[in-house]
This record gives sequence, C-alpha cells and structure tokens, in this order.
Amino acid sequence: MNVTAATRRPRSDGLRSRRAILDAAARLATVEGLNGLSIGGLAGHIGMSKSGLYAHFNSKEELQLATIETAAGLFNAEVVEPGSAVRPGLARVWALSEEFLAHLERGVFPGGCFFASVAAEVDTRPGPVRDRIFAVIADWVGALEEAVAGAQAAGEIDPAEDAQQLAFEIDAMLLMANAAYVMEPSPEVLERGRRGVAKLIGPPPAR
Repeated sequence: MNVTAATRRPRSDGLRSRRAILDAAARLATVEGLNGLSIGGLAGHIGMSKSGLYAHFNSKEELQLATIETAAGLFNAEVVEPGSAVRPGLARVWALSEEFLAHLERGVFPGGCFFASVAAEVDTRPGPVRDRIFAVIADWVGALEEAVAGAQAAGEIDPAEDAQQLAFEIDAMLLMANAAYVMEPSPEVLERGRRGVAKLIGPPPAR
C-alpha cells in the first residue's frame, strides 16, 4: 500500500504542476500573446526553473496548444455551459451574450477574451495553433447560431432572419465590447455591448 501511494504521488504532483503552469499561461497569453509564451519567460513568471517546464512541454508549439485547450476549458465553463443551460429561445441567446460580458467583468483573463486576444496574432500563420483557435471560435459562434435558431423556432426572432448572419453580428457586438473594455474597464462599456445586442434581437425576455 505504501509503495503504491509513493508511486502515485509524483504523477499527481506533476498533473497539478502542469495545470498550474497552463492556468498561468492562459492568463499571460492575453497580455503577452501566444508568441510571448516562451519556456524561459513563463518559467520566470511563475517562479519555476526552465528545466521544470521542459519536463512538461517538449516545444513551444506544444505549450501553445496545451494553453489553448486550457483556455477553451475555462471559456466553456465560464461562458458556454452556463449560457447553454438556460431554456431554449431568446433567453438562451441573451444568456450566452450576458455570460460573455460577465466573464470580461470578472476578469477571467486579464487581457479580455482569450480567443479575441490571440486570434489576430495567428490569423495569417497557418498551422495547428491557428487551426485550433479558429475551431474554438467556430464552436462559440455555432452556439450563438443554434441559440438564434431556437429563438426563431419559438417565434421570438423573425424566422426570415439569417441565423448565421445574426449570430455573426451578435458576436461582433460582444467583441467590440471586449476590445473597448480591455482599454477602458467600466460598466458603461459592457452596457453599450448589451444595447448593441438589444438592437439586433430585442430586449431580454422577462424571467
């Protein structure tokens, strides 16, 4: 029994260490950029030796991809899952929009939305890092589009509207709010985002 516990402890410690590294990397990337995530720079930021970090990641690309997965998990937990848990229809469209704005206000990532921050950095650089970022963004816009279609089916949004286009426009409002909030973190900025969404789909339904 003691031998088993002793052999499992390093693995558990290693997983906790890896999670701590990636949590720090996901937050740092919204300020320094994905390309700013060097092994040496991240090691200094979290107070770990370079050799300690190299034990977890064999290359910068591996670190970047793992960071993206961590950020995707955070974004899903903070925005997509709570928003999607709301009943289908206009309420869900609004819930997704509100959860996006709320995660900015809570400072889940210090540089605003992770994927808005890093997308511009990699949009002209083909490869697995770019592909994964854009896949996560496509999933998010897809969730908005599905919510819009649900609202159309419920008769709460005009069925003649192009659901894909409307989801694109809602996301554009949220991204503008994100960009403005990073520069000026005030409630008024987020309220402007809400007013923009309301112009597209109407006010949120009464609870």
